[in-house]
Amino acid sequence: MRNADRGGRPTEACGAVAADGPRARLRVARLGLWTLAAVLAVRQVTAVLTASPGERLTDPETWVGPAGVLYGSGSLRDFGEYTGTPFGGLVLGPFTRPAEQTLGWGWILGTLLLVVALGLVAARALPRPVGRRTAVLAGPVAVSLLLLSLPVRDALRPGRTGLVPVLLVLLGCFVVRGRRVGGVLIGVAAALQPTLLLFVPLLWGAGRRRTAAATGVTFAAATALARAATPHDSRTHWVHHLAGSGPADALADHSLHGALLRLGLEGPPETGLFLLLGAAVVTLALRRAVRYAHDGQLLLAVAVTGCAAIAVSPAAGRHQLLWVLLAAVGRVGGHARDRPVWPVAAVLVMTLPATTTLPNVAFLYPLRDNVVLLAALAAATALPFLPRSSPYFRTPIPTRYAPPVPARFASVPLPPWPRRVLIRPNLLLELLLIRVTYAAYTQVRLAATGGSNAAGRVRAEEHGQRILDLERLLHLDVERAVNHGVAKIGWLRESFDFYYLSFHFAVPLTVLGLLYWRRPVDYRWARSTLGLTTLLALVGFWLYPLAPPRLMPGLGIIDTVHGVQDFSRPDYGTLTHLTNQYAAMPSLHFGWSLWCGLVIAVIAPKAWMKALGLLHPLCTAATIVATGNHWILDAAGAALVVGAGFGLTYLLQGPRARTAVAAAEIDSEPSTPVKDRAPG
Repeated sequence: MRNADRGGRPTEACGAVAADGPRARLRVARLGLWTLAAVLAVRQVTAVLTASPGERLTDPETWVGPAGVLYGSGSLRDFGEYTGTPFGGLVLGPFTRPAEQTLGWGWILGTLLLVVALGLVAARALPRPVGRRTAVLAGPVAVSLLLLSLPVRDALRPGRTGLVPVLLVLLGCFVVRGRRVGGVLIGVAAALQPTLLLFVPLLWGAGRRRTAAATGVTFAAATALARAATPHDSRTHWVHHLAGSGPADALADHSLHGALLRLGLEGPPETGLFLLLGAAVVTLALRRAVRYAHDGQLLLAVAVTGCAAIAVSPAAGRHQLLWVLLAAVGRVGGHARDRPVWPVAAVLVMTLPATTTLPNVAFLYPLRDNVVLLAALAAATALPFLPRSSPYFRTPIPTRYAPPVPARFASVPLPPWPRRVLIRPNLLLELLLIRVTYAAYTQVRLAATGGSNAAGRVRAEEHGQRILDLERLLHLDVERAVNHGVAKIGWLRESFDFYYLSFHFAVPLTVLGLLYWRRPVDYRWARSTLGLTTLLALVGFWLYPLAPPRLMPGLGIIDTVHGVQDFSRPDYGTLTHLTNQYAAMPSLHFGWSLWCGLVIAVIAPKAWMKALGLLHPLCTAATIVATGNHWILDAAGAALVVGAGFGLTYLLQGPRARTAVAAAEIDSEPSTPVKDRAPG
């Protein structure tokens, strides 16, 4: 008895320590996430408050009309910009004067409280069962994502009310206990945004008939009250605006109505097609939403219904689009590699401008202009969200990883992540991340001008002179001679120009595409190396703005690609608004080509393929010098960052995955006994 008692105490103590470790880490992670949310809140509030009061308070004016409906006579519709319901103007009108008197401070702080409440309610509404880690971290993660989203950033401007209906619906569905009280809240939300009446059939089909009835009664009472207070506005809204003849901003409208207007349809044909498509969307969405509600995923059902409300709304502003972000709780795909695709896509669509998520190419304009609507339609009608009864709902098919193999440098410990993946990554997710990463790279490169193109010109030219002096010291200053020699031969100049403009993107994308299709294991290694190389190059652009030879006054370099530059203008014309002219050190033209050559040399199975791959960086080096776009030392700097990119990848992840698998197989083979070995 004594031995058992004495032996049990240390065991319990060790168990307590082991249990306290994960709990402590969770507490630290939660504190860090709440700190991040606070930083994001301060940043968003600062962005709004730094605007002038005139720009900040334009929206409250749309509640009252030119003469002030609630202060005097007039009509909300006379102002021409108000697209909300008469009930919305009636309720929100009294907030105009306080918003003006506090310069929007009260509205902004109140909106932040709404965001916090919305995030906490959404986190509480996640479908059960929920793991401990998810339960602890879901709240701050939800609040942070909301603060990053475009609807919330837009709603922080005084006068934007898109968050109020969403919060009222969530409170009515998940927080209040009385079903009639929940119906009252959802009914008020529908009075502010009429398409939210779609929640009536959802609630009815989900078995909450008292809540559905209370929603309809509350909506009717609120609409009747607004009709009695503002009869002219009510008639204008319900007769003309909902029929499609009211004012509509086709560019800012994310509904089906706005998409059809952008396609050039107008009048009765547009109205008829809008009603037909809207009926189909509502039918499909409600059937799916009721099924998810019966499956225990009520938050997903609410989000699907909200996405349908966006699509069939006569006008859907950006501050009304939060339902798409809530739909990210749905789980799609049986494989672990596919599970992040829909949440990542939803978050990117709702946090980044469409010009960031899609390239600025003419044939993609229809897709880019309607990307939020397409995401809402996909969530409402098409995405195959998993039911809770699916065996993959909680445990998707796991991803295969290469066995860990330590790096050669024993003194540098490998982190436990990222592990080497042995299967092909999801293509859609890869394309999204590559596009967003490149857009971020473009913006950072454009911002790394030393202040501005005009302000950074002197510093960049000073750096250019230093590079030229160093090349003269090393007898490498051949840029002018090569440039003039090439410029005199027409076909040679055109060939170099074509190579400079085309191969810079074509070859790396081709290498990545072939690796993805034929060598998925090597694709991840090569992609990580390219990303780290580009990140290091951005640091160089930021720290060392450098004027290329073509922008050095008095050097006499001919710009064969961009044409003659006007040195009398500090910004050299409109070209500097498109790209940073001083992002020359290191040369990513040469860096990316060297990355291509090294990857091909390592992976290609035949010697002629390796030689052809290594020929590309040599041709690129000649091109950047012949066209006057880079110094020779820019190529040397690029070689350094490429080597650093490969080195960092090696230090962080260890050997290439194919090498790691081979080494692990060799290590796992049983050693041959000495007596069985062949003599000699």
